[in-house]
Amino acid sequence: MNILIIEDEPFTAEDLEDTLLEVEPAARIVAVLPSVKAAVAYFQANPQPDLIFSDIQLGDGLSFEIFNAVSITKPVVFCTAYNEYALDAFRANGIDYILKPFNRATIEKTLQKYKQLQESLAPGKPDYQALLQLLDNRLVQKPTSVLVYQRDKIIPLPIDQIAVFYSQNLITHVVTFDQRKFTLNQNMEEMEAICGSQFFRANRQYLVNHKAIKEAAQYFGRKLSVTLNIPFQEEIIVSKAKSPLFLNWLAK
Repeated sequence: MNILIIEDEPFTAEDLEDTLLEVEPAARIVAVLPSVKAAVAYFQANPQPDLIFSDIQLGDGLSFEIFNAVSITKPVVFCTAYNEYALDAFRANGIDYILKPFNRATIEKTLQKYKQLQESLAPGKPDYQALLQLLDNRLVQKPTSVLVYQRDKIIPLPIDQIAVFYSQNLITHVVTFDQRKFTLNQNMEEMEAICGSQFFRANRQYLVNHKAIKEAAQYFGRKLSVTLNIPFQEEIIVSKAKSPLFLNWLAK
């Protein structure tokens, strides 16, 4: 089974690829594409894979623009954090979806559905134009602030003021660039989905703002040690597997 991933979040793309190969070891990930432009160029030059996993909102537009620009006859599974109104549209077109953050059970269920429908999938093109118009008009934008807690106060805090999120004893904390510290109710997976490409999930414990990074240094076992440009006592380590993704993200 040849699978194509369209996803602009490096950590999410890596996680999806790893999970797919765990569930379906015989699968082959033919490409991981980060944008509408890259995906259109890929489809124009390469044969279509058996199955496509695609995020909805990419850095340069909605993924439906890809399917309007290129005739796609293969099934698409949308990976989304958006509201139920959009998911109803996907059902009407016979396309499966995965809500972020996904897990192994979700991927297993999706691949099982694909296999069950494989023989009966119609070759006709779904009405992506209708979906594009729907999402263009009604898509809920990612929030620009999060609600944080300080004693008895609930404060809206702009995301761009946050230097780092970290998890400690199952509680999510934030530190701002001006050294204020708060807690919030969301877990790290939820914050990663909300914050977008401005932040990188260094490991399960830390989610770091690009603007907060002073430097990275080589660490034991080809890992990376990250130093922030704010006072921060905890050691942030990027694994060997994620180091290339981190360096690509840091260079942007």
